[in-house]
Amino acid sequence: MIIKKSVPPPASFLLSHPAHFVACGLGSGLSRFAPGTAGTLFAWATYPLLRLGYPGDLQFAVFLVFMFAFGIWCVHLTGRHLGIVDHGSIVWDEIVPFWAVLLIAPAQIFWQLAAFLWFRFYDVVKPPPARWFDTEIKNGFGVMMDDVVAAAYTVFTLAAFKAVLDRFL
Repeated sequence: MIIKKSVPPPASFLLSHPAHFVACGLGSGLSRFAPGTAGTLFAWATYPLLRLGYPGDLQFAVFLVFMFAFGIWCVHLTGRHLGIVDHGSIVWDEIVPFWAVLLIAPAQIFWQLAAFLWFRFYDVVKPPPARWFDTEIKNGFGVMMDDVVAAAYTVFTLAAFKAVLDRFL
């Protein structure tokens, strides 16, 4: 199946293989409007539920490493089946890194909203080396890594803002 990057596949594609279901964010990537944002919102909404199953930070971090590694395979296979390595409906690359951001960010809603906005900004802008992963590594690892870089920029930005606010407030 080869479709345009901006056109979501039919729901039947989502259910045709477990990797498609995961890579497309359990359906959140089928959004016709800003699927990456929809995937990030899905991550934000599911984060509290996941933390119930993984109350310890170390347990959750191990879970994230597994989801990242599993995601490489799911994203790669789904991209190959769609005919576009980083198809717009593939949002697992937004979900797992944003869960990691939420693990590190302060738990207050202000900080989570700031994390969401900065993560979306960095995911769209793709500062180095995110753009390199996006343009040069055409497989599941490259797709996942450009969002890991966006997550790292997000965490550093939040830490800088928090340091400034703590110093002056």
